[in-house]
Amino acid sequence: MHWQTTAVRAALSTSVAAIALLAGAPVAAQSGGTVGDVEEDADVEETANETIVVTGSRISRDGFDQPTPTTVLGSTEIRQAAKVNLQQVLNEQPQVRNTVSPTGTIGNTASGTAPVDLRGLGSARTLTLLNGRRFVGDNNLNFVPTSLVDRIEIVTGGASAAWGSDAVAGVVNIILDDDFDGLTIGASAGISSRHDGERYGVDGAFGTSFADGRGHFIIGAEYVDDSGIPMSGRRDRPRLGAGLVAIGGGQVELQPDVNTDLFPISQGGTILSGSLAGQAFNSDGTLGPYTLADASSLYDSLIVASPLERFSSYARATFDITNNIEVWVDGAYGISDVRQPFFADPAGSILAFQVATSNPFLNPGVRAQLLGAGEAAFVLGRFSTDSFVLDFDARRENIEGAIGISGELGSGWRFDAHFSHGQIENSQRFFNSPITANFQRALNAVNSGGQIVCAVNADGNAANDDPACVPFNPFGQGAPSQAAIDYVTGTQMTDSVNKLDSLAASVQGEPFSLWAGPVSIVLGVEARWQEQEQTIGALNAAGAFGTNVFSSALNGGTDVKEGFGEILLPLFNSENFEFDLNGAARYSDYNLSGGIWSWKVGGTARLFQDILLRATRSRDIRAPSIGNLFSVSAINIRNVVDNDTEGRTGTPGYNPTPRATIFTGGNPDLVPEVARTWTAGLSVSPFDGFNLSVDYYDIEIGNAITAPNASDITAACAQGVTSACDAVIRDATGTITTVYATTQNIAQFATNGVDIEASYVTPLSWLADIPGVLRVRALATYVDELSFQTGFNQRQVAGDVGDTVLDGVPHWRGNLSLTYQSDDLGLDARLRYVGGGQYDSTLPIVNNDIDARTYLDLGAQFKVEDLFTFFMNVNNVFDVAPPLIIQTTNVHYDNVGRYYTVGARVEF
Repeated sequence: MHWQTTAVRAALSTSVAAIALLAGAPVAAQSGGTVGDVEEDADVEETANETIVVTGSRISRDGFDQPTPTTVLGSTEIRQAAKVNLQQVLNEQPQVRNTVSPTGTIGNTASGTAPVDLRGLGSARTLTLLNGRRFVGDNNLNFVPTSLVDRIEIVTGGASAAWGSDAVAGVVNIILDDDFDGLTIGASAGISSRHDGERYGVDGAFGTSFADGRGHFIIGAEYVDDSGIPMSGRRDRPRLGAGLVAIGGGQVELQPDVNTDLFPISQGGTILSGSLAGQAFNSDGTLGPYTLADASSLYDSLIVASPLERFSSYARATFDITNNIEVWVDGAYGISDVRQPFFADPAGSILAFQVATSNPFLNPGVRAQLLGAGEAAFVLGRFSTDSFVLDFDARRENIEGAIGISGELGSGWRFDAHFSHGQIENSQRFFNSPITANFQRALNAVNSGGQIVCAVNADGNAANDDPACVPFNPFGQGAPSQAAIDYVTGTQMTDSVNKLDSLAASVQGEPFSLWAGPVSIVLGVEARWQEQEQTIGALNAAGAFGTNVFSSALNGGTDVKEGFGEILLPLFNSENFEFDLNGAARYSDYNLSGGIWSWKVGGTARLFQDILLRATRSRDIRAPSIGNLFSVSAINIRNVVDNDTEGRTGTPGYNPTPRATIFTGGNPDLVPEVARTWTAGLSVSPFDGFNLSVDYYDIEIGNAITAPNASDITAACAQGVTSACDAVIRDATGTITTVYATTQNIAQFATNGVDIEASYVTPLSWLADIPGVLRVRALATYVDELSFQTGFNQRQVAGDVGDTVLDGVPHWRGNLSLTYQSDDLGLDARLRYVGGGQYDSTLPIVNNDIDARTYLDLGAQFKVEDLFTFFMNVNNVFDVAPPLIIQTTNVHYDNVGRYYTVGARVEF
């Protein structure tokens, strides 16, 4: 259904998205729309009676004001943002934490994915829908073509009763333009002001009716090639590579371009022991004193932004069997590929290792000095950027199909049902990974018959030979031969297939009326089957690599069967006061953990037609993922700090810090997380064209799923968590012998804050004889608390914005946009505000306070002869530099700088 102006008033009252009723323009997005979106009043009146379906509720009803806040982003805003995918558009919204992005996953296997993280509670707690249904690619919006998107609805409150598991922080519903008609073809290109970060894209969409209008077909596709920003881009951007430096007195200071994390290890190799300790090898193999010029940081080998090549497509056909019943079928195919340098392998066995003084690659003068000191061997520290820079490749392929039917049953009742099947094939590779055993053999070189060979091939015992071994020269940057590098490196690999089958059916109607109006209800059932199959390479399974990224395979599946219902009760309806009560409940029966309820109760009160008060209370759930349940266990033996010592400290033989056996991995006994959410707010429309919404939210998650360390588990046991106590095995003295540190339901998460939105939309004709519409929109979020407690460890991260603070968020974020739009011209400006805070409130940093940043984006679109539309955007116009906090990257502040995008679109 089209999102039309006259229908907007009802939705605005229910949501944080606000576009004025009388502005004569469709609901678009934040900073206006593309050229040609302005509608005439007559067109608006023709669509005044269309039904509104808003994601916050399963009930669709003209004029229904729902209690759950919802923000709406239109297709115009999506195109205007000129981003590589929908997720990056969403990441700029104040309610969304930019947890995964091209600049945030440069040293992370999540590169190439595009999930959404509402409220900073983790993407696993945000449910993403496509046209109101689950889809297998919900955690990777790279697979959704933007050319067909009509709008995105962001429900910023718990919605598990309506939509099921994962809707703890909220729901993102991507709604496609199913009625698209015509043909559009577009192309765009982008580049940074530093002449890197090149991006090219083409897209197209086609829609037509058939069978005398009874059927409709749409298809859209999009291709994007984003080259990312390489390591060299770090030199052109200020304040990348910052770090903490001790300055005495127990204090530390943030400083730019810090290279102390590997001190005194250098790229050419530094002697770390004996009489020559502190001397560094030059590129020619000679020695010199270690200087700051030799200093290295792991982060110097990181790129600035990940590259991405992606293709996404979607097609849908609908057909009216009768006037009241419609069947539909759709299909989607997408593929994404990331190939990027990761970082130089930091494994300890590769960074520091022992070398024999007799090594034939060693400079003779250096050897003489070591032998003179009686040293037969020494320890060498080498940051091998010439040999062991990991090369990451991730290819993800998505295919999905669905079929459905909907229609009217008579007497005002409607029904819909669908079934979908989808799967994602994921192939990941780490090329150039050091194989520890091969490296040790290649490092042990000897002179045999005038040639330098591996000692394993010179001992005269053919049984121990390794014919492939090539000796490795570690003395100086660039010293190892390519043949040696090829021998000591291999490819880490993992392949997986994720499958989702989903079945849903519901009926909706108005069975009877109360004194204030008809009662609306929805009843439905759902079922889902999820499965994951994963394999790893033989060398990974053997633990052969220095940094073994893919250490275990994962295989498993889950299923759930659900029933749900929702009801709307109009309790009072007069000219100046309306009151509706809304309730929903869902029962979910999981094959592993059994049954669980989720529910929501909410109400709206409208005063004098211009003020809406709303509130909800909900119980929401998040079921454990397949990885949480079935990741393969690993065994380690290490020291444990026992935080549950009460009654044991006086026992003879009790040890509070023993060496114990630690089991890690998935846990099939996990149960769903449970969240309790409050939202309360108001929406006011004091005069035509202006809307203001303010909403408070409070989310507390108990039984949260986490992978704790052994000490966290003992602390949780001390706090009375029975499942944690069951995971700790003790001997007769009370000393820990074994800890099952598998994934547990022992964490507690909480957040609260306020969302604010204001908008004003007005035609300029009232001011002068000026065509077009002026739109102003402001969105802001204040986060008062964001806390994570896992056993003994509790973190309050609201207001902490440092690069190293896990999950931190600024207290304030906001966007302010101003747009002028006519039939032929569109101009827009947007201010993005990201609040400051402290780098890390738990550390004694002398310059801990971080200033806020404000970014200005400008855009323009103009139309030529109703056929061609040309557009241009400049993001971060003033090239605002990030604060002095970015060691690797930062999810809050822009570290790319000024970026230009131009493009054109033709419409037939």
